[in-house]
Amino acid sequence: MAASIPSRQRANTRKVVIVGAGDVGASFAYALIHSGIASEIALVDAKPGLAEGQALDMSHGLPFVPPVYIHAGTAEDYADADLIVITAGAKQKPDESRLNLLARNAAIIRSIMDDITTTRSNAIILVVSNPVDILTYVAQEHSGLPRTRILGSGTVLDSSRFRYLLSRHCGVDVRNMHAYILGEHGDSEIAAWSMTHIAGMPMDDYCAVCGKDQNWQYIREQIVEKVRKSAYHIIDYKGSTCYGIGLALVRIAGAILRDEHSVLTVSCRLHGEYNISHVCLSVPCIVSREGIQRIIIGKLRENEQKGLEHSASLLRQTLHELEQQSQAQQQQ
Repeated sequence: MAASIPSRQRANTRKVVIVGAGDVGASFAYALIHSGIASEIALVDAKPGLAEGQALDMSHGLPFVPPVYIHAGTAEDYADADLIVITAGAKQKPDESRLNLLARNAAIIRSIMDDITTTRSNAIILVVSNPVDILTYVAQEHSGLPRTRILGSGTVLDSSRFRYLLSRHCGVDVRNMHAYILGEHGDSEIAAWSMTHIAGMPMDDYCAVCGKDQNWQYIREQIVEKVRKSAYHIIDYKGSTCYGIGLALVRIAGAILRDEHSVLTVSCRLHGEYNISHVCLSVPCIVSREGIQRIIIGKLRENEQKGLEHSASLLRQTLHELEQQSQAQQQQ
């Protein structure tokens, strides 16, 4: 068991526990040690030796990064964590149905949440495991913790992909593009063009004076389709995605640990916002040390609102199927 940090040091820690030390968890940890945001990182994994190996490997590079204590951890580390990031999940078995895989991952999330609540942890909980919107809902519903304390990575990465593609097309620094993908982290997600702007200029107005494109509507559709298919293309190329999401998680972690009050499209449970309830999906939220400080209710265009409601409907249908699956298993 790793040695503990002396109590006088722990008072000023920004402790992050990463549950799941596979590709995504390790990529996040690697990016996090470079950021200087966390002072302690604990890796927890069900596979014997994996967390120890990842932590030791990264520890050997500590002379080249800001000071941080990284180690393999246990469920006991939840107790004094500031942020718990869940990337753990089961892989699909041959011929396994989507619903059976979802049920197995939901069981994993419930087990992790039981361990967290047992320690009486006050940490903010960030769910990354896919399907992230469904599993964020499962985590909040099962634990009964306030919705402000449990959020999903949602469409933070999708919004980043959107900004990247717009930046490439418009020839503007990606850091000066303001654009959001809302809804499900998946095929039903929508691009909020009504919230997209450059230097305060709405995208429609910018394109009107740019003179670069004759068929902007077609270009828009192509960009959104590329955002939706990005993960599929990366998986086809290399088998998985890990670096983009790792950096996106550092951005979310920074907003929480540094109390930034940043606007991010994290997945959260809605109670009537955007006329949607009983589901978790991504909308612009102010993220701070308290988790979700506030949900920003922007005025969407009619087609965007309908698209968001359609995304919510699909997620609710999946939750209904998951509940039926759980009831059937209990009766067996």
